[in-house]
Amino acid sequence: MPDEGTAGVVSAGGVVSAGAALRAERATVHDADAIHRLVNFWAAKGEMLPRTLGETYENLRDFFVVRENGETVACGALHITWADLAELKSLAVREDRASAGYGSTIVRACIEEGRALGLERLFALTYRPGFFERLGFQQVDVMTLPRKVWNECYRCPKFPGCNEIAMVIDLVPGGAAGASS
Repeated sequence: MPDEGTAGVVSAGGVVSAGAALRAERATVHDADAIHRLVNFWAAKGEMLPRTLGETYENLRDFFVVRENGETVACGALHITWADLAELKSLAVREDRASAGYGSTIVRACIEEGRALGLERLFALTYRPGFFERLGFQQVDVMTLPRKVWNECYRCPKFPGCNEIAMVIDLVPGGAAGASS
């Protein structure tokens, strides 16, 4: 899943370009099955939580995808959790496309969308902190994200023994990545 890519730019139509080859676009209903398969492929490997197809459709507007020859090969969702904070969720890249820039293209799309929405911070829970550090995220204690912990984490079968690492990026200059929300 970790990879390197080029910087993305969001256009008014919700399309993010990342160099000539890669671009993230808003997901459509036609992407839902592929998103569901990608997420659950990595969930079966213990990399993320599984999602039902119903949950995929319910959250489809949060998703960006990268398509290759019309096929969805990467996805990720920007899920707003509060006025100042969003979570980058369900970041998944087809295994044979790992380390080719797809994941970082999705992350950059979520960062730019978060900025466009006026969000102050974006966080992700991950087993691959180095990937996020290369994109400007900093490691924080998950307890600095109480809305996440008490709205979602407590329902997770891994709670309270979760070993995912919380990563945060400030979306506004001079932000405080470790501040509570």
